[in-house]
Amino acid sequence: MTTPTHIHYHKKSRELALTFSDGLTCRLSAEFLRVHSPSAEVRGHGQQVPILQYGKKEVAIQNIEGAGNYALKITFDDGHDTGLYSWKYLYNIGKNYNELWQIYLDRLEKAGQTRETSTIQIHQL
Repeated sequence: MTTPTHIHYHKKSRELALTFSDGLTCRLSAEFLRVHSPSAEVRGHGQQVPILQYGKKEVAIQNIEGAGNYALKITFDDGHDTGLYSWKYLYNIGKNYNELWQIYLDRLEKAGQTRETSTIQIHQL
């Protein structure tokens, strides 16, 4: 099994940099990690197609903890903190980043959604 040899979160760019034992390196944005969360909330409860996450462009990682010797538990600043990012899962989404990102963008467009955080305008009478 391939495991990370280096993990670093860059707060300014909101990217998690990973280097794996086989030499694979990747930088995964907090947004990418959030919309590809392995949690049941995102993956769906037994569904084939994950539940589309949108409006997550500005999300950041608030906290990262190791979960045993096999995963990371990531807490995002939008309150999402469920789902463990196993080494295997991180490796797979890092290796397939470009394809997964394009699929996500295509799903957003098809659903008429956006990466932008929606803003609600409140008008007082």
